[in-house]
Amino acid sequence: MSAATMKEKPSALRSILAGATAGAIEIGMSRSASRHVSCRICKGCTTNIAGNSFKAAVRFLAFDTFKSLLSDENGNISGPRTVLAGLGAGISESVLAVTPSESVKVKLIDDKKSPNPRMRGLVHGTGVIIREQGPRALFNGLLPTTVRQASSSAVRFGSYMTMKQLAQSYIPPGEKLGSAATFGIGAMAGTITVYVTMPIDVVKSRMQSLHASQYRNSIECFYRIATEEGVRALWSGALPRLARLMMSGGIVFTLYEKSMDFFRWADPEKKYI
Repeated sequence: MSAATMKEKPSALRSILAGATAGAIEIGMSRSASRHVSCRICKGCTTNIAGNSFKAAVRFLAFDTFKSLLSDENGNISGPRTVLAGLGAGISESVLAVTPSESVKVKLIDDKKSPNPRMRGLVHGTGVIIREQGPRALFNGLLPTTVRQASSSAVRFGSYMTMKQLAQSYIPPGEKLGSAATFGIGAMAGTITVYVTMPIDVVKSRMQSLHASQYRNSIECFYRIATEEGVRALWSGALPRLARLMMSGGIVFTLYEKSMDFFRWADPEKKYI
């Protein structure tokens, strides 16, 4: 990948606000598009919106921070360094947000499938897990989750920035890409991300389940899935994830870019944001 010009260094607050806004609206739009809205669903959406907003805020703050650190004195960043910034963003998001939340979520799902479910919800389930298994249980599957998030962010940001740069080469200098183009690029980045990282996601889910003890580590889990269930099992569930990440990629990147455009218009001198 060739160098991409990123001369503006957004403030941490802008990155947080733009990321949080994109994450909140993305989860709301995705759920509204896939389900009939009801009071019960809306009640559950509040937690999902807050969680997705926090994850996106961490992801974009970390990416913009690493991108600024890896840029040269002119604010330019090369393709490989963009991938490194994506790796840093994925690691940060995994440790601070994704691993704890997904570890609890997987255990809640497994508990509901058991003959005698004991966990009544997210908060109660988290308390049960901490009391019975200790705080470290919230970080079960940290390694595969971090590998998944790091690789996912590296692929997603790397492919998005590469395609964005290519698209910008076809428009006059200084002119911005339209929302439709940004959405399309984000959706394509999501598609690439799914097929590159799906095996890691499958291993991560197995290592966070209540039956994770049957595997010594993530490598053995990967090997046993491939040998006992077939290589295709490593891509099981790819189509549902593809539909979700295509929509997610298009929405998140478009909203993030538009939020940043709004902040530049509203506070060009960065006095407040």
